[in-house]
Amino acid sequence: MAVPKYHEMMKPLLRAVCDGAPHTLKELKPIIAEEYSLSEADLAEMLPSGRQTVFANRLGWAGTYLLKAGLLERPARGTFIITPEGKKVLEEDPAVIDPNFLDRYESFRKFRHTDANESASEPAAAVQDTKTPDDTFEEAFQQISDNLADEVLAEVIKLSPTAFEQMVIDLMYEMGYGAFENSGHTTSVTNDEGIDGVIMEDKLGFDLIYIQAKKWDPEQTIGRPQIQNFVGAIAGKGEKGLFVTTAKYAKTAVDYARHQHIILIDGPKLARLMIEHNFGVSPKKTFEIKAIDTDLFNSYAE
Repeated sequence: MAVPKYHEMMKPLLRAVCDGAPHTLKELKPIIAEEYSLSEADLAEMLPSGRQTVFANRLGWAGTYLLKAGLLERPARGTFIITPEGKKVLEEDPAVIDPNFLDRYESFRKFRHTDANESASEPAAAVQDTKTPDDTFEEAFQQISDNLADEVLAEVIKLSPTAFEQMVIDLMYEMGYGAFENSGHTTSVTNDEGIDGVIMEDKLGFDLIYIQAKKWDPEQTIGRPQIQNFVGAIAGKGEKGLFVTTAKYAKTAVDYARHQHIILIDGPKLARLMIEHNFGVSPKKTFEIKAIDTDLFNSYAE
């Protein structure tokens, strides 16, 4: 199943520490994961930024919200212990514990609502709040990235076939592959025998990778025959191939390429690689997401 929302973890988290003993997040993670029958794939799902798993992020925010409401205390870093108020809530056994439920606590209202004109002595109107601040930030980041990828691909489509071939070679060089002079070696456009470029697998040039780069209509679908022709063109040359296009691949082409150890890159993946390696794009604004430096504080521990 999908990783539950952070507020869906609040009640199970509170139950998991109901014995009054301190529990670390490391102890609690498998308990909550088992509660929702999460698979290894579920637990490995990463935030769009790739800096943390979705599960760990949401569980952490569930604990933070319960702390702010006074239902949990933190006796040490990454450790939770239930408070008397937390035990009272478990005895009350509400159907759900979410931000609207926690609004009954003044400390939580002060944390959650930042409007200076809002009274902290009265609960705010109920709202549907199923996203953590990280969720909101990550979703906005993903939307911006998706829009940028569309813009990048639109610019790529404007290139001539020859310029597209050279751009692919240059991108591979930026990604750390070795290259010949002029950032790579492109073969004759009119007599390439299915090979549009050659790069080195490493900086020293021990192995070569043969490239076919085709700027085709993004709505066009590349089938198995085109990949077979490319495999034939590189036969006897080391047989390491990279097929790059702005079009799409049919499933038959993907399956065949996998068995032939040919790497396929379509338009969307090409755009993402360009963004990842700052190729054809430049940073517009930088946000630093900071976290506690546990090594520093551990160095002061007695």
